[in-house]
Amino acid sequence: MADLLAVPLKKSSDVDIVKPLKNLIQSTYNTGENNVDYSDAIEELGRLRANAIWKVFEKSSLEIIYSYYDQLTSLETKIPPQEVQIPFKWKDAFDKGSIFGGRMSLTVASLAYERMCIMFNMAAMQSTVAAQQSLDTEDSLKLAAKLLQQAAGIFAYLKANILMAVHQDPTPDLNPETLQALSQLMLAQAQEVIAYKCIRDEMKESMVAKVCAQCEELYTDALRCMQKEQLKPLWDRDWIPAVQAKQSAFRGLTQYYQSLVCRANKAVGEEIARLQVATELLKAASGSGGVVQEAGAKAARQLAAARRDNDFIYHERIPDAAALEPVPRAPIAKALPPQERWAQPFRDLFGQLVPMAVHQALQSSAARRADLVAVEVNKLRDATQLLNSVLASLNLPACLESAGGGALPGSIRDKAAAVRAAGGLDALAALMADLPELLQRNKDILDEAERMLREEREADESLRAQFGARWSRSESASLTESFRANAAKYAQIIDNAVRADAIVQQKFQQHKENIALLSSSEGELQAGVPEAPEGGGAGGSDAAPLRQLRQLMDEVEAMKAERDTIETELKDVTVDLKERFLAALAADGAVDEPAQSAAALGAALAPLQRRVADTLRRQETLVADIQQAHCALMGARGGASGRDAALGRLCAAYDAYQDLTGNLKEGVKFYNDLTQLLVAFQNKVSDFCFARKTEKDELLKDLTQEASRSSPRPAPAPPAHHSAPAAEPAAVKKEAPPRPPPPSGAPSAAAPAAPAALPYPSQPQGMPLPYGAGAPYPVYAAPLPALYNPYATLPYPHHARMPPPQQYQPYQYAPPGPHYPAHQPPAPGYNPFPQQ
Repeated sequence: MADLLAVPLKKSSDVDIVKPLKNLIQSTYNTGENNVDYSDAIEELGRLRANAIWKVFEKSSLEIIYSYYDQLTSLETKIPPQEVQIPFKWKDAFDKGSIFGGRMSLTVASLAYERMCIMFNMAAMQSTVAAQQSLDTEDSLKLAAKLLQQAAGIFAYLKANILMAVHQDPTPDLNPETLQALSQLMLAQAQEVIAYKCIRDEMKESMVAKVCAQCEELYTDALRCMQKEQLKPLWDRDWIPAVQAKQSAFRGLTQYYQSLVCRANKAVGEEIARLQVATELLKAASGSGGVVQEAGAKAARQLAAARRDNDFIYHERIPDAAALEPVPRAPIAKALPPQERWAQPFRDLFGQLVPMAVHQALQSSAARRADLVAVEVNKLRDATQLLNSVLASLNLPACLESAGGGALPGSIRDKAAAVRAAGGLDALAALMADLPELLQRNKDILDEAERMLREEREADESLRAQFGARWSRSESASLTESFRANAAKYAQIIDNAVRADAIVQQKFQQHKENIALLSSSEGELQAGVPEAPEGGGAGGSDAAPLRQLRQLMDEVEAMKAERDTIETELKDVTVDLKERFLAALAADGAVDEPAQSAAALGAALAPLQRRVADTLRRQETLVADIQQAHCALMGARGGASGRDAALGRLCAAYDAYQDLTGNLKEGVKFYNDLTQLLVAFQNKVSDFCFARKTEKDELLKDLTQEASRSSPRPAPAPPAHHSAPAAEPAAVKKEAPPRPPPPSGAPSAAAPAAPAALPYPSQPQGMPLPYGAGAPYPVYAAPLPALYNPYATLPYPHHARMPPPQQYQPYQYAPPGPHYPAHQPPAPGYNPFPQQ
């Protein structure tokens, strides 16, 4: 039989996939307690890619490609392909793209594009291995038929999905029409192998004729696809003649085996007509050798015998060849859909990564838990702040402490000692001074990321205006929408933090003088407090209200301690829904996160929510009792003194010092954590811009080569003596012939030069790197918890209250763009060769 046709392989170039994947996984998945090191797995994936690209001519090349492809499909279910900003470059398998109006190579920063190219090579290698089979044994026939059907299914899958993965004009080998032709060719060759197996197994002539008829039909379809004008230049020069020869050969075999059916049915006239067609076709294809040549010889002998018998015995009329009934077809070969796993056995390098749907559900559930917890925590804190405001307005608890003479109350001395031990006003001022620097650092990082996006967009728009429709890659605006949305959210976070800083600054200025007094020595503090009025002290008339107030203040402290406990328990509530989400995804193909999270979180938080409501209800009664007892005390004392007011201000300053210290430490942590998030965001932008730069350089190279090949060469000037003028005045100076025009597409001297290549962005000054200043490539940092609120303890005034925490929580990054829909190929039909 004639040799089977093998599809050439695509060629790629080396690309670093380790660092970008490490950064992406580190920023997306390694959050909170889930901090797994995937360095070994990513490096193993890099080795698999190198083997799949460079070791494709070894005996185990199919298994090498299978192994890499399986890891890609597994990784693609867990990380959105468009998130992987790695510039994958693949050349046209037929290597003729630039000559015939296409591309020699294409660079796309998408894991889906890489998987599509690997699938092409997988099908091409399957056709190569099938073509290498001797087809003399049962096993070789089965293997060749199986591989060709798988290759046909892969090319059909690529035809349906390639444009969704590339989003631009692909190289000619990945053009849907090219893939359709290759799928038809592989299917025809699979049917050819099945036909030869039927002949080898000496099956019934009627069955062999039907199988050969289907083979002829498939080669006719393949030839129709391959002869399209835009595809003809792609194929090797012997491909179309070989397909034409096979089409004719199988038409001849169909007629030959159907003539045997006619002979068995004593239809001599039809037998002779079919043998005449078969003899002519098989004789023309006898160069194929093997079964075709043998069948041609048999057909010639049987035609002579049938004519002799008809002349002497039957005398039947021989029908015209065009009047013969078409032979029914038996479509045995089917395009097999791509398998879920190809390598055996399969070991998932990224088995600990959950699918992206589950990861997003877990993030949404965590954000939902954080919102519910934040609501309850804010209720407690707002109530406590209101309670502190009421107590400060009543000069409590300072007015409860009366001491003889000018001695300071013990509680005031203890508060002053605590302030001095914490560093006093100087430590607070130092923390205040850190915030502007940290804020500016974050602004610089965000500005740098926005600058890279802006310059990449301007470069793309400039080249698009220069080359017009030939600049066929995706527009920057469609690819950077998620980046710009994230940048806007980070800018909003910074703006809200700036407003929180202003509130902290306002509170600091309000209590600065009294904090300074608490920070001073005990003698200076004593001098700053007015003397007690004459007759002040614990007289008999104020003993009962004083005792009642002290009891109520003890209840206040107990309530604050209870609230601290409730807040801690609220923050410690955890609900592990990972296994539940995985089970739902396996059972239903989707995760109903809102319903499942609401049920689980409701059960976990309900007892604590009841305790919060109870303490808020008790506070209302407690505040009313305190106000009533305070009025009684002031009435017994004859009103509040200046000393009481001063002691009240010192107590308020102590509370403000504690709050401000916590606020500022939270603010410093907030800005440092935000820096990590912005570094991760900037790295993603850097990867994207680098991939787009590589893609831009490749497209510019293709356009330049295309322009240089398509530009006409100027005709050579004839020798001077061939066209010399009859006479020429000596005074006339000969001028040089005009210079030929520059090639179309190449920039002229007057035309503006193409924009310079975008540099790989460097880190802004002052930005900390996770591995130190000398780190060559900063890793992505983990996102902040959704509950995080840098200034949650601030007693914001009603006229300048910050928005609720969920309005300026750090952004939980969501993958841009929808998932590409998975292609659902048709189920395979009857196949006499079961899967091995």
